[in-house]
Formats: sequence, C-alpha cells, structure tokens
Amino acid sequence: MTAVHRGPVSRLTRRTLVRANGCGLSIRRFLLAVAAVASLGGVMDVAAVTPASAQSFTYNPLPPRAKPPKAVNDNQMLVQATEVDYDYNNSRVSAVGNVQLFYNGTSVEADKVIYDQKTKRLHAEGNIRMTDADGKITYAEILDLSDDYRDGFVDSLRVDTADQTRMAASRSDRSSGNYTVFENGVYTACAPCKDDPKKPPLWQVKGARIIHDQQEKMLYFETAQLEFFGVPIAYMPYFSTPDPTVKRKTGFLMPGFTSNTPFGYGVEVPFYWAIAPDMDATFNPRITSRQGVLFQAEFRQRLMDGAYQIRVYGIDQLDRSALAGQPGDKQFRGAVDTKGQFALNDKWVWGWDGVLMSDYYFFSDYRLSQYRDPLGSFLYLPTDALSQLYLTGVGNRSFFDARTMYWLSYSGNQNQVPVVYPVIDYSNVLNYPVFGGEFSYKTNFVNLSRDTAVFDPITTLANTNSLCTTVSADPLARTPSQCLLRGFPGTYTRLTAEAQWRKSFTDPFGEIWTPFAILRADAINSSVSNQPGVSNYLPVGDTQALRLMPTVGLEYRYPFINVQPWGSTTIEPIAQIIIRPNETYAGKLPNEDAQSMVFDASNLFSVDKFSGYDRVEGGGRANVGVQSTTQFDRGGAIKTLFGQSYQLFGMNSFAVQDSINTGVDSGLQRPRSDYVASAAYSPNSTYTFSVRSRMDEQTWNVQRFEAEGRANFNRWSVSMLYGNYAAQPELGYLTRREGILTSGSIKLAANWVVTGSARWDLEANKINQYVLGAGYVDDCFVLGLNYVTAYSYSAGSTPPVLNHAIMFQIGLRTLANTATTSSSGGGLQ
Repeated sequence: MTAVHRGPVSRLTRRTLVRANGCGLSIRRFLLAVAAVASLGGVMDVAAVTPASAQSFTYNPLPPRAKPPKAVNDNQMLVQATEVDYDYNNSRVSAVGNVQLFYNGTSVEADKVIYDQKTKRLHAEGNIRMTDADGKITYAEILDLSDDYRDGFVDSLRVDTADQTRMAASRSDRSSGNYTVFENGVYTACAPCKDDPKKPPLWQVKGARIIHDQQEKMLYFETAQLEFFGVPIAYMPYFSTPDPTVKRKTGFLMPGFTSNTPFGYGVEVPFYWAIAPDMDATFNPRITSRQGVLFQAEFRQRLMDGAYQIRVYGIDQLDRSALAGQPGDKQFRGAVDTKGQFALNDKWVWGWDGVLMSDYYFFSDYRLSQYRDPLGSFLYLPTDALSQLYLTGVGNRSFFDARTMYWLSYSGNQNQVPVVYPVIDYSNVLNYPVFGGEFSYKTNFVNLSRDTAVFDPITTLANTNSLCTTVSADPLARTPSQCLLRGFPGTYTRLTAEAQWRKSFTDPFGEIWTPFAILRADAINSSVSNQPGVSNYLPVGDTQALRLMPTVGLEYRYPFINVQPWGSTTIEPIAQIIIRPNETYAGKLPNEDAQSMVFDASNLFSVDKFSGYDRVEGGGRANVGVQSTTQFDRGGAIKTLFGQSYQLFGMNSFAVQDSINTGVDSGLQRPRSDYVASAAYSPNSTYTFSVRSRMDEQTWNVQRFEAEGRANFNRWSVSMLYGNYAAQPELGYLTRREGILTSGSIKLAANWVVTGSARWDLEANKINQYVLGAGYVDDCFVLGLNYVTAYSYSAGSTPPVLNHAIMFQIGLRTLANTATTSSSGGGLQ
C-alpha cells in the first residue's frame, strides 16, 4: 500500500466528525465508495461464524467498540475516526484509527479505510464490522471494492444475518454486481456453542466453492460435504438451495419415503412452483413398487381477505390383487380435497371444507397426510372426511355459526350417514341488566336427513341386524335389551329458542341466593321412514310437535371460611331447587345430538343435564352437595365436591327409554341419584392428583371411577389415568371396563427427548395401544423417530386390525426437511 503523502495534506485529528455536505470532490467520492460497503451487506444473503480458516466454525467476538451514534437517514454520512487524511497529490482520502461510518441505517467499523480516486477502489482493513439496517453483520479483515459496487473481494469473511444463518470463507470475490464466490466456504444455520465457541456446530456444509447468485437468490455448492459435529457424513459433488432470504422458491423439495402393504414402497420427489407472490403449486408424485405412480398436486392462493387450497390425487393401480375383497379393489382411485376461509370483516368469516373420494378407504390405504390418525399423526387409520360450508361471527358478547355438513363414512355405509343442511347456532348475553339481573338467549336450528336406519346390536345374541329389524306387533314396543336405533331414516327439522334470566345477591349473613328463570321452546317436524324394525323405536310417518319447557329455580350457597396460620379452608353447602313440567314427547322423537350422557360431579348442578337439544330434562328436581377448598399459604390447594340429585315430582326424563336409551344406566334414572364425588390436590406446580367417582345410591358400589396423576419436572414428566366403569347393558356395554392409560417424556439432554404412551386393557390383560418416540430439537436441527401401534375398527363383524407405523424425520433449518414412514396392518395383506 502506498504511503500517504504528508505535504499538502490537511489533517483532522482527535476523533473529528466530518459531514458529507461541503467536503469537496474527494470526500464526496469517499462517501460514495463507503456506501459500497453498505451495498455489500445487501448482497450477502448468507451468514457465517469466524473465518480464520474455513475448516470448521468457531466464534471469536471482536472487542467492544464505542457505541455508534444514532443512524442518519437524510442522505448524510458521518465519518468518525482518530484521524482523517486528505492526500490531494495522490487523490486519496484515508480514515485511520477506530473508523466508524454511518449512512442511511448502515454502519461500518474498521481500523482503516482508504478511497483511491484514480483506481476508483475503496479499501478497508482491520477488524471490519458492517451492520446494515436489517441487522445483518459482516465481519472481515480486508475488504476491497470498486466504486460502482460491482467488483471486489473480501478476505477472512464472516457474515451473521438476522435470521441466524452464518457463512465463513477464506476469501470472497464479487463480480458483475451479482455473483459472490466464497472460496473454501462453510455454511450453517446453527448458533455457535456458548461454552466452547471453537467447537464445530451441530451441522455445517463445506464447499470448495459456494456461489451466491444475488439475482436468482440461490446458493450453489461445489464439492460439498455435510458434517455433523465436525464429522463428514455425506458428500455431494453439487447441490443448490435458495438463500436464507427466500421464503418461496420454485424447485425440487426434499424427497420422502413411505411404505404400506397395499402399495409396497413409495418414493416422493415434490416439485414446488412459486407461480406468483399470492399463489403456488406443489406436484408430489409418489412412485410405488406395487401400484405404479400416485399423482398428487396442490394449488394454493392467498387473496386480500383469505386463502384457499385444492388438492387432487389419482392412481391407475397396477396390482388390484393386493386389495382383493377390499373397498380399493378397482382400477382407478383418486380424490379431491379443498379448503378455504375468508374474512368478511373483523367479526365475520366464511369458508368451506370439501372432500370427494373414489372410495372411502383411499386415504387410509395410501397413508395420505391430510387424514392421519390423531394418536400421534403417524398412524393412518380410516376416519370420516367432512365436507362443510360455514359462516361464523363473534361479537363481544354474542356468537353466530351456520354450516352445512356432509360426511364421507369410513365404514362404507354412506346411506347411514346423515346430511346436515344446515345447523345454525346463535347466542347473546345482554350488556345491560334486566330487572337487575343478567339476561341471555340462544337459538339452535337443525335440518338433517338419512336414507337408511342405523341399528346397533347390544347383546351377544344380536350379532346381526336381523333381530333389530324384526317388526313388533306393538308399534312402540322397545327391545332395549337387544338393539338400539342409533340413527333414524328420514328427515328431521327442529328450531329451539331459549331465554334465561338470573341474578345473585348476598344477604347480611353471607348467604348467596341466585334465582333464575328459563323459557325454552322447540318446534319439531320429523318424517320417519317405515323401514323394518324402525316402528319398534319411533312413530313412523310425519310428526309435528311443539315442546315448551318453562323453568324457575333457586340456587343457595353458604360459604364458611376458616383461616389458620398455614392457610384457609372454605366449606360451601350448595342446594338447587328446579321447578318445571314434565318433558313432553319423551322418547317419541328422534335423538341425534343428545346421545351422550355421563353423570358426574362436573354436571351435578346443571339445570339440564342432557348434552344436546333433542332431549330436554323435565320434572321437579333438587341438586344438593357440598364443596370445600383448602388453600395453603406455602402453595398448593385441595378441592373436593360431594353431592346427589333428587327427582322431586313429575316424570323422570332419565328413566324414559328413547331410541338409544339415553339416561338409562346413567345414575339419574331413579328418584334418588347415585352419589358423585371429585377431589383434586395440587401440592405445588409439579404434582397434580385428581379422582372422580360415581357410587350406587343403595349399595355404594362404584359405578364409575377415574384417578389421574401428573408430575412435571425440569427434565421429565409423567401422567397416568386409571379408569373403571361398571357394565351398562342397556347401552351395549355388557361387562365392566377397566384400563390404564400412561404417558411420559424424559429430557435426556438439553435437546434430546424420549416420549411414550401405552393403554393397558386390564379386563383383557393386554396392551392394545402404545406409542414410542425419540427426538432431538434445537434452533437449527430436528430429528425424530416414532413407533405407533393401535387397533382400527371396521363396520359390521370384521375383527379389529392391529396397525403398526414407524416414522423417521430429519430437518436442517434453511436446507431440508424430510420424513420416512413405514406402516402395516394385520388385515391388509
């Protein structure tokens, strides 16, 4: 480097601050050249760690510098240095000693910066650190650029970007204003080790040359090798990937592998097409060893107010014998799947889900990800595919939802699945008092139809539907000990409107009184087809009904509080009196949405204990109980509840058999209900224990019992649920059910986790479901291995099928993410 001529040079020392305005031609060119440094930051779309040698990554932070002044964004550049020299004879401007440059949000720090007007080159050296407006930091020892920013080189380069990707190289050259070539480059998306910065990162890619095409925003690796912890595991003569700034890029994605008995082994090589900023497409053909090529394609588009997507599938099967006797025994199989959702404004959205398949086992046979089983998203089991169109609105105190629904049945009995068109819900709570209390109302409208009746044999004798479809001489003769009518054939329409008022006040003695009043009306029209056996359960033909249920009631609570040095205990007796008429048309109308009935402590004080609108509780009833809460000063709490329900007068709705015996064997069918109890204990944030139980009112025999325990520590967690349920022959459960469900996870190291769960059927004395998994997760790498075993069930008398699935997943942040799945089913040979 030529020495600075000391003759006619004017020198500014003592950390002088120089502004661009009025500094003369040399300073102006100097400032323009310094802007080239900022330009280099704009093209370095990858990041690096210490570049001392490109053999592996280390991290050696620079010593702290003085805090730079606030960035200037008025096209002025600030230059701060120990001294700034002007060499007019050699047309050079030099800034020496802790040089700091600030221009339009970009700062450059170096030991020395020289601009040569004759060669039109900007040269910086010594501890160079450049930070652009986006937070990207470039480190180097030597930087040389032409003043048009097109050509230049950087020695000992290291770049850190805001997205935490890093690149190092022994030398970097930039040409044509577009290409940057990193010699002996190393690339990673992993942060350096805090304890040992010289330790190699978890993974890194080394290349003899790494070429960055700024225009295409691509990284090209030549003679590359992938290393884990500094150990090479894969060699690639050439590969390319979008640079880290790219979120969407046309090209091939990482391949995937899967296997299943019907199609053998499958390899997928997805191709992604970024059509426009608002739309894209993915083509994902799967080449199978047994059935040929399964075509898969997905199109997505995002609009101003929402987004939608369409998936299509199709295959011309080569080996139909693999599915002989199965629903998929056909030449062509395929499906169309679409989803969309759009916002009308900040409170209203509408959308759809749509599925159309050639046969109901298509997604299951080919293990398509959209319909994986929820047991861990790895085991593909048959499931219902829902098509729907919906409109939803949410206000501050109101809610509206309307939708039509159509299910594709996994069982193949499509004519037994109802079509809902539509179901509409609306609820609102007024934000002002009415007679001093809270007033709310809600409505529900449903219209559905089903072609064929759905019978469920509930005894070992009724192993076919022949007994269920036998027509009785008595048109209302029930056969509850033999069959249930799960779904009626015909059309059903119901409109429900309900208004409720309640108010709470506390008297001078601390007693809490809550009177309430409810008025509900149901307008029902049902048309039940006269199919064999249906008349044993429901009146066939057309039925119109108007069902009114006025209700008044009073709830009483009297809390007693005892404060001790160790904590406080609150004991609260609760009594509830409900007065209303009998349920009209009880058991004589279809029941589609109130089939589930579980009586426990959670709904002891519910005014109407039915789960849906098709049944409504009638008759006078009293619900009584006592609950206590103990809060310890050092943390922890115990909460208990014990109570019982009484039928005071009128007809007991839970003792009336309907088409599916809802309420029978629930514990509420007698004038004095079973006892219900619950207890929960949390000594601290680590442990949680709870029990729930229902005991027979006369014998105190346990009818339903659940005990659950959870523990969460720093490195491991475990949970266990024990369930014991008495036989309910009226509902089809002929024997007692007992089992244990366990799950747990252990953090073996900072990023290693092992998980597992199992379900043990104590009655059959076997484990019928378990999941085992292990994984590694950090900010730059994902590794997972999962094994799942569970039974899937088909319609009719087909025995359950034991399914196994193994999934292996690996992901390198910014580079690749791929998965391999292997599964088998005992019934799919």
